[in-house]
Amino acid sequence: MKVNEGTIDRALRVIVGLVLIGLAASGTVGVWGWIGVLPLVTGLVGICPAYAIFGMSTCPMKKS
Repeated sequence: MKVNEGTIDRALRVIVGLVLIGLAASGTVGVWGWIGVLPLVTGLVGICPAYAIFGMSTCPMKKS
């Protein structure tokens, strides 16, 4: 699979994922906060399966 997330998209996913995991670990939001693992992993890897399914990408186009 090709990387389909741009730099800002990846950074936001990592931040949101860490915040959700932190809130879940502290007991603030409960078990649902562990869903933050998903954006964290996709942000670190740079591949979003949902983007791939819908043919989307936030990566800037490479100039030839």
